[in-house]
Amino acid sequence: MNQEDLNLCLSVATMMADAARCVIRPWFRAPLAVVDKEDQSPVTLADRTAERVMRAILAERLPEHGIFGEEFGIQNEQSRYRWLLDPVDGTRAFVTGRPTFGTLIALLEDGVPVLGIIDQAVTQERWVGVAGRLTSLTSPLSGEAKTRACPALAQAELSCTSPEMLEMAPHDGWKALKKHTKRMTWGGDCYAYGLLAAGQIDIIAECDMNPWDWAALVPIIEGAGGRITAWDGSPLRADGDRTVLAVGDAALHAEAVATLQSGKAQAL
Repeated sequence: MNQEDLNLCLSVATMMADAARCVIRPWFRAPLAVVDKEDQSPVTLADRTAERVMRAILAERLPEHGIFGEEFGIQNEQSRYRWLLDPVDGTRAFVTGRPTFGTLIALLEDGVPVLGIIDQAVTQERWVGVAGRLTSLTSPLSGEAKTRACPALAQAELSCTSPEMLEMAPHDGWKALKKHTKRMTWGGDCYAYGLLAAGQIDIIAECDMNPWDWAALVPIIEGAGGRITAWDGSPLRADGDRTVLAVGDAALHAEAVATLQSGKAQAL
């Protein structure tokens, strides 16, 4: 994709993020019916309406592009350009009044993430990542999209959305990672990755992640100076093992991968 086309896609992605924010924000801490999906994950009118609005924008502006949304599935599956939409990543946080959810918007070219947005409707923070460019952070709060240096695991702040998530891990290597880091903090969903990109967190290790959960994060983390892969250090793929490892200091990646794999070996 050339830069002109990428800029067009960025403008459309920004339009979608603005529209989703307008839909989602009025529902925050408001009476809202919650429905449990087949996998027992919650969904609300805010999720579904926000995705419909984003799909409508794509249908008007980029009708030839594919869409894979968490709530309404795949459209134009054969297109080499596919948008991945997660209107409310962190619905559990959203329905319990915690401003740690976010809207995730990603564009993939031939399966590779080239554009990503994390938008937080309540705090009005937005991270934008584009392949080959520096990540930007727009926020009424202090901070910039730049990861911080962390030379060793022993000094690292580790984060994961929930202990429940790690019950789905392919192995217990995360226990070794937890043991060797400074501290582990729970909670955050996609917002935690934004905090990593802003230099507040050093490592995130999660699993049971769908492509719409991680695709937007790739250009954001990389454009802020970090690295994001599967637990074994391989690139994230739709057909991968659903693990995600993100580090703010790219130099920390090899040690984090080795620690996860040593924990796996000890479990065998």
